[in-house]
Amino acid sequence: MDNPITIAGTLMDAYHVCAFFDSRDQEYDALIPYYRQAIENAEKNFHIVDPAHVEDHRERLEAGGIDTQHCEACGQLEVVTWPQAYLGEDGKFDKDRMLGMVERLTGTGRDMGFSRLRIMGNMDWAFEDFETAPELITYEAEVNEIIERNRQPAVCVYDMAKLSGAMLMDVLRTHPLTLINGIVQENPFFIPPSEMLKELEARKSRASA
Repeated sequence: MDNPITIAGTLMDAYHVCAFFDSRDQEYDALIPYYRQAIENAEKNFHIVDPAHVEDHRERLEAGGIDTQHCEACGQLEVVTWPQAYLGEDGKFDKDRMLGMVERLTGTGRDMGFSRLRIMGNMDWAFEDFETAPELITYEAEVNEIIERNRQPAVCVYDMAKLSGAMLMDVLRTHPLTLINGIVQENPFFIPPSEMLKELEARKSRASA
């Protein structure tokens, strides 16, 4: 049986979390115990970060008690950048490529001997090109089905200062759990992926009419 997962001191009863933070310090204070728990449980951490923050990310993990050099050498920690994960060859968000990667990671993440794979994705890249917003929300809805089916946790990290009201609501509606102000809660705004995808398709149809 897999070990229970806790995040910010709360037992997770779903696998897809939107985590909102006001600062990087606040983010790491909340999430380092979650990453460390993965190491202690012989699980793998897969982190997608800003290319400009890769070394800072490793340093913050080290400061939080994670031996990054050892964990990366043995495959228990993998740190990749936005272009390596979310973006296609043209530098644009490639939804299908990312969905395929999550399917591979969560479907085969334990084949290397790890009992579970924990994904963390920093989402600040989405605010560099606002044309990606509709595709991002479609991705967040579709990836729910993959994560829940494969029962591997994923945390999407958002900077509160960069979210518009409309974007915030769409992000909330695609995640069953939220982490806000250090507190994890079941998300009352969450709607099933199939319903959200129908709504997004209807929006697209209205926009092109």
